[in-house]
Amino acid sequence: MIGIFGGTFDPVHYGHLRAVIEVGEIFNLDEVRLIPNKTPPHRLEPSVTSKMRLEMLRLATEKLPNLVIDTRELDREGPSYMVDTLRSLRGDFAEQPLLLFIGVDAFNGLTSWHRWPELFDLAHIVVLTRPGYLIRLENEFFRGRQVLESAELARHQAGKLMFQRITELDISASAIRKIIAERRDPRFLLPDVVIDYIHSHHLYQNV
Repeated sequence: MIGIFGGTFDPVHYGHLRAVIEVGEIFNLDEVRLIPNKTPPHRLEPSVTSKMRLEMLRLATEKLPNLVIDTRELDREGPSYMVDTLRSLRGDFAEQPLLLFIGVDAFNGLTSWHRWPELFDLAHIVVLTRPGYLIRLENEFFRGRQVLESAELARHQAGKLMFQRITELDISASAIRKIIAERRDPRFLLPDVVIDYIHSHHLYQNV
């Protein structure tokens, strides 16, 4: 099975990296593809260039096995719609189950995504949960697709919905950017090699 983990990674931090490691182990994934987006349709433009975000992601993951940085959204023109990304990935992995990992907030807003029902034609959706988050599952479309065991995902290429608890690391990129802008110390929130890159390129100084 192939895992898919998208985001702006502005900057990449230990919340991202811990989640990627855990889902790789929990679901026994062949690989997890980290997909930085260029033009996110549901949020503000990233505060640094895509080239710099990509370089920070490479620095943070170079010693982690089974992670693949996938630049197809950076290479594609226009908004970074996940349905287009999954369709492209399905062309590369025609026979394998694809697992798209998203957070609870993203899931609660999933019906606002571009052509959202088509996501389930192309991949499974795995929602990464944390304590204290309310999950809205009133939609019959979602209830009919929910499974409780990862073995169900392995038996199908796409179409299922699963909720998976992972270790809670309450770290956000926006909080990190604020810490750096205020000239405070961001250590232990993100890798030192990323902090060094941020400082050497004077990033997030006026967020």
